Amino acid sequence: MPACAPTRATDPNQPRATHQAHSPPPVPHRRFGVEGADVSASIAVFLIALPLSLGIALATGAPLQAGLVAAAVGGLVAGRLGGCPLQVSGPAAGLTVVTADLIHRYGWRTTCAITVLAGLTQLGLGCLRVARSALAVSPAVVHGMLAGIGVTIAVAQLHIVLGGTPQSSVLANVRALPAQLAGLHPVAVTVSALTLALLLLWPRIPGRAGRLLRAVPAALVAVAGATAAASLAGLTLPRVDLPSWSSHALARLPEGPALGLTAAVLTTTLVCSVQSLLGAIAVDKLAAARPGLTVRVGRCDLDRELLAQGAANIVSGALGGLPVAGVAVRSSANVKAGAVSRNSTMLHGVLVVIAALLMVPLLELIPLASLAALVMAVGIQMVSLHHIRTVTRHREVPVYAVTTLGVVLLGVLEGVTLGIAVAVAVALHRLARTRITHDEKEGVHHVHVRGQLTFLAVPRLSRVLHQVPQGAHAVVELDGSFMDHAAYESLQDWQNTHTAQGGTTEVTGRRAGVSAAEPTAPVGCQCRPWTPWRNHQCERPRTAPPAEHRLVRGISAFQRNTAPLVRDELARLAREGQRPSQLFLTCSDSRLVTSMITSSGPGDLFVVRNVGNLVPLPGEESGDDSVAAAIEYAVDVLRVRSLTVCGHSGCGAMQALLHSGRSGARTPLQRWLRHGLPGLDRMADGSRPRARIAGRASAGAVEQLCLTNVVQQLEHLRAHESVARALREGALELHGMYFHVGEAQAYLLTGTGEEGVFDHVGVSDLSA
Repeated sequence: MPACAPTRATDPNQPRATHQAHSPPPVPHRRFGVEGADVSASIAVFLIALPLSLGIALATGAPLQAGLVAAAVGGLVAGRLGGCPLQVSGPAAGLTVVTADLIHRYGWRTTCAITVLAGLTQLGLGCLRVARSALAVSPAVVHGMLAGIGVTIAVAQLHIVLGGTPQSSVLANVRALPAQLAGLHPVAVTVSALTLALLLLWPRIPGRAGRLLRAVPAALVAVAGATAAASLAGLTLPRVDLPSWSSHALARLPEGPALGLTAAVLTTTLVCSVQSLLGAIAVDKLAAARPGLTVRVGRCDLDRELLAQGAANIVSGALGGLPVAGVAVRSSANVKAGAVSRNSTMLHGVLVVIAALLMVPLLELIPLASLAALVMAVGIQMVSLHHIRTVTRHREVPVYAVTTLGVVLLGVLEGVTLGIAVAVAVALHRLARTRITHDEKEGVHHVHVRGQLTFLAVPRLSRVLHQVPQGAHAVVELDGSFMDHAAYESLQDWQNTHTAQGGTTEVTGRRAGVSAAEPTAPVGCQCRPWTPWRNHQCERPRTAPPAEHRLVRGISAFQRNTAPLVRDELARLAREGQRPSQLFLTCSDSRLVTSMITSSGPGDLFVVRNVGNLVPLPGEESGDDSVAAAIEYAVDVLRVRSLTVCGHSGCGAMQALLHSGRSGARTPLQRWLRHGLPGLDRMADGSRPRARIAGRASAGAVEQLCLTNVVQQLEHLRAHESVARALREGALELHGMYFHVGEAQAYLLTGTGEEGVFDHVGVSDLSA
């Protein structure tokens, strides 16, 4: 960082201070100042991390100090260097099975060396900036891996809960369970039951008292309550044993077969990295969804987060700690407790260090059965019903089931490998599975394609298309999201041949017009799949189908493609009624699609359309009450917050008004256009400034009148009693808008509106 760069100004996680002219100079920030929200959040996270770190160390068979080392290093190293400021790292339940297997195979000190090597591997991957590649792993594989780890943890810790000792594998633990049940240790079972009861009931305490008590983490209450009960009752059972730090075992050079050590390093790297990166994304979403956030928290940098996790694993392994990864429970607690920067994570690490040095006598009172019950509950929670429902909805149960069983029966790396293989097989099956049918209705031949159109489906597609008789009218309905080059060329060749032989063709559905793999668009074609309901075609049939047929086809396409997507939202609106945020008054011109140019959906806009986007003044003779009624209903009943008048380029009504002027009103159209005469007078008034668009003068008299008309109709709106009252109360805003059809560009009226200045609305204006 250059010496002239102010440190605080470059930290996106700290609030920014502004200094206005003629105000007292701001109080200098303390160099090591910490927000109060970070202090309280760090305490909450520490109270969760302390018992969980000891429990995870117990579950892996590592020295209990190793859990405290990993928690401290995760807070201080990963917290300081990480790319996700609010993520809390430390020993994670997802690494329990991997670490326990490594300790069983190679011993504790070699496991520490493997942790260091895994950290170096993470550093290399972070330098290559491949962090986002981890997100390519199917969620079903990740959820299945966590579920398999959860089952393994729960089965192993059940033995300690019952007063015994876990075996080396899940199958061995299951086989030993009947004998363990026959030889129960009542004291251990009692302490474990008390721990589980407190863990389950504490978050469910009702009333105001419950809201206050829930500020204390349930994990801490469960372990502290069981410890206090065991100590007061004088129960004799195994407890936490923390030897002197002077005898703490550190890493040494790894010993064992090179292939096995390589697999161990890759497994540790995979689980640590995937869990940390997915956790970072989840924390990003949690932080963004917090209400009332006044301090900006920077978005996650996944490559930096991967580098930080690597550095933390190097330090943790070298100091004799467990592998480190982002921990979902602690991270979510950090966000919910109101943390605003990485200081909360680092402070939690400091508190863990203090506890490890000064609270050893208290920690040694904790019964091992209580920690085992806590970790068993965490393992059970890792088999998430929400995840199972999600993979079921996406038809990925085989991937989830194979991964879970593979992790339980074979190991984490083997289970994940099997899960990825099944996920690839399922994806290929879906890509290759295409159903193509042909039927005839009232002389029209329908070819329906369901699924992805790839070269594998070209023979079947060609066979079905050649069943359509020469000279017949054919409709090809594509119900899929992908079409490769081979399928596109096959369909195009058949279309050209069938048309040359006197037939007519229509291609409808999701992939009509443009293929995902189409190399180039037809000459003059500017169509793109910019909206699901597009119903135009670049190449019109030589004989246009009747209007009734086009209407039926459009309705059919809506029912097939769009209705399933909006049905739930429309059902909600039907139950709750409409609550639009604004009234949008615009012209009846068919080129103006209000939902498209405002990116709105059902229930967002209360739309009024008429020829020329006119607002008749209230009380005029022979006035049109339909517009006034819509305005009154929108303002007084629906309580909209804004009214927008939108004009557009090439308006036929303005052209007619400009050419007819004040000629006698004879037809209904001419009588209606008289409400636009004040705009014509305003344009002719030389004392008023001319309307301008994006800093330039209008392109001609028609565009000048279109712009002036928007300004004039806003004045007409202010004359309506309901609008004037809402404006006085500050409950309503008026906006003028102009849409240039040829440029597909929207302009907003700026300033007071009297000057008639319209400015661009572009992509960069999203935050305005």
